[in-house]
Amino acid sequence: MLTVNDYLAQPVIDPDERIPYGDQVWQFGDLYLAQATQPTPVVVMIHGGCWQAAYDLTPLSACCVDLRARGYTVWSLEYRRLGNGGGWPHTFLDVAAGVDRLRDLAQPYMLDLNRVIVVGHSAGGQLALWLAARSRLPTTSQIYTPNPLPIHGVVALAAVADLVQGVTKTACGSACAELVGNDEARYQEASPRALLPLGVPHRHLVGHEDPIVPAAYVADFVATACQVGDPAHLAILPACGHFELTTPSSTAWLSVVAAIDAILTQNRS
Repeated sequence: MLTVNDYLAQPVIDPDERIPYGDQVWQFGDLYLAQATQPTPVVVMIHGGCWQAAYDLTPLSACCVDLRARGYTVWSLEYRRLGNGGGWPHTFLDVAAGVDRLRDLAQPYMLDLNRVIVVGHSAGGQLALWLAARSRLPTTSQIYTPNPLPIHGVVALAAVADLVQGVTKTACGSACAELVGNDEARYQEASPRALLPLGVPHRHLVGHEDPIVPAAYVADFVATACQVGDPAHLAILPACGHFELTTPSSTAWLSVVAAIDAILTQNRS
């Protein structure tokens, strides 16, 4: 199985554009532009790392380049994290602002905003699923923002989708509580499980051998989503750990691409 050191050692490939979506140093996105003569679908990429400042978006650049070659424009989001100004409410407000920034980028970069999906890995999977459901937040919430850009689907890679259970059942542990200040009301607004049904297709991939976000934990979330009527799908990949899902040279990555293709093909039809 690949390790966190393998993940961090992946090549860093510069984006076509680095564009701010706010005034803070970590409020930017890396844009990888597909070569096309008509508007292209958009994959919003959100990295993981237990929401910790030590982990940034650079290890996912190879994934972004691979998707760019397949005809997708990729918007890889950076955001404030635990240790550099993130946590409640800033981490959530950052990714929300980052996604909404696509409205400004659509015309100059030929983006098809009717085909926007979010791909998130690990803690980034939590944020990806949350983005799909944030339109349901009460206006009194600190992480509410008006008129969110619609998300048409989520591909969640070993997602920390239940913050309450994540404290004891994932390697992110206490970071799940630190993200929301261990506040019960905030769990209800931040945890994807509490926000079910999400109302969009979400496809989950997790390694059978994942020691960080166990397959049984993800399977429980997907089962609950299906029970409340969400079009959720689960793939448990054999001989796969946590970081194969974000390694373009791995067999697991082909399953990730297939999941992205499936959602966007469904949306086009």
